[in-house]
Amino acid sequence: AFLELGVEDGIIVTRTDSLGAGLTKQIALSREPGDLADQYNGFLDCEEVTDLSTLRGDVVIERDGKLMRPKRLASNLFQFRPGTGEDRCVMDCIASLQNGADLLWIETEKPHIEQIAGMVDRIREVVPNAKLVYNNSPSFNWTLNFRQQAYDAWSKEGRDVSAYDRARLMSVDYDDSELAVEADERIRTFQRDSAARAGIFHHLITLPTYHTAALSTDNLAREYFGDAGMLGYVKGVQRKEIREGIACVKHQNMSGSDIGDDHKEYFAGEAALKAGGTHNTMNQFAA
Repeated sequence: AFLELGVEDGIIVTRTDSLGAGLTKQIALSREPGDLADQYNGFLDCEEVTDLSTLRGDVVIERDGKLMRPKRLASNLFQFRPGTGEDRCVMDCIASLQNGADLLWIETEKPHIEQIAGMVDRIREVVPNAKLVYNNSPSFNWTLNFRQQAYDAWSKEGRDVSAYDRARLMSVDYDDSELAVEADERIRTFQRDSAARAGIFHHLITLPTYHTAALSTDNLAREYFGDAGMLGYVKGVQRKEIREGIACVKHQNMSGSDIGDDHKEYFAGEAALKAGGTHNTMNQFAA
């Protein structure tokens, strides 16, 4: 995609600190007060050490002239102070852009444009041309998140939401409701709206085919082992492939049978035993 945009020498995308991350396994190495590592360590949840005899293989840092012990969990991970996620993310993003990154990849816990934009606004106070890569992740429950956002927006506007239970907005009972229609429209325009408001330059979606493969296999199994039998495959898969011009309907060709035939013919000539030919079943899809 970036080659098509004329970016021929590559780009650097920095995967920054995740907004929802609350733990870390490492403490940054600080060489002088106020450096980037010192600022990052400032987000650690620590307790002051007043009695050295209480230290048992602990890691300690100096903060404002005091000896501090970062709180370490049984998992051996250190925890950050609650509510510091956005500040850490913003600092990480600015540092990345100032040290060679072209784009930022920010992970959030929900697809909320104003939440993303709030961080971008702060980043752009320091780096005005900051741009994001955003993962439109299947990990989000998009339906529930956007129905809740629509519900909250309606409530703020003073609209009547008495017909809706915010805790049950994922229910099929609401699928044809006015609120669900608005939520779906917000999902439809999410990429455009977030690009305009939150500086998202490149949208990606991770693992979509994992989910499409699982869903299509489940649907086929229900049909094939149900009343539809083989018609479940024919109507639900093959006929759609034919009507929509999906090349994989000729799966022999897509798996390389033509290449194999060309190879055989090159070396064996007329004596080549080829997979193709008049009687090959792929010819049934020629019409």
